[in-house]
Amino acid sequence: MRLDHIVFAAGPDGLDATASRLGRLLGEEIAGGGIHPRFGTRNRILPLTNHTYLEVVEVLDHPASDKAPFGQAVRARSELGGGWMGWVVAVDDITPHEQRLGREAVNGNRKLSDGTELLWKQLGVKGLQADPQLPFFVEFISDDSMHPSHGGSGAVSLEALEIGGDPARVSEWLGQSVEQPLEDVKVEWVAPNGAPGINAAQFLTPSGLVRI
Repeated sequence: MRLDHIVFAAGPDGLDATASRLGRLLGEEIAGGGIHPRFGTRNRILPLTNHTYLEVVEVLDHPASDKAPFGQAVRARSELGGGWMGWVVAVDDITPHEQRLGREAVNGNRKLSDGTELLWKQLGVKGLQADPQLPFFVEFISDDSMHPSHGGSGAVSLEALEIGGDPARVSEWLGQSVEQPLEDVKVEWVAPNGAPGINAAQFLTPSGLVRI
């Protein structure tokens, strides 16, 4: 289990404007991405170091976004003005987590520019909806060479997360200590009785440390 990516929901100005604004702060273009037909969303991607990436996402006016928990979660965060929506852990086999949580994973897909499809399974978005400090799980079906963290400049890394929440509660959700998937990222647990979820992320860029 490891940290896979962090998710930022677009604001009222839409995906492209939000991605452009974040890109200027980080000194990198946030591009690529595409449509998630099963979820009614679309995204832009910034590959980071350590096999991680930043996902900027918006909901589409599509029936799937009303039914899929991921689409619902994106819509809810965007309607609040956009911002950090959650964090995601990658696992080699999602089945034990399905059994432990008593839920079934859902299939996800996104067509790439070369016509191939990125395929994965994800689990736990309803947990995120109920309690934003909780990550959801992803198991990539496609070959690792297609992972969204590839293709970046290698100039930007995720250095720290400020998460409103309780590490004991998150560890219970993960089925193991939260320290393992976050071992490469400094985490500050803040405001255990305040707003849960990612409050801020710190990135190391060629221009220095940037907090968003």
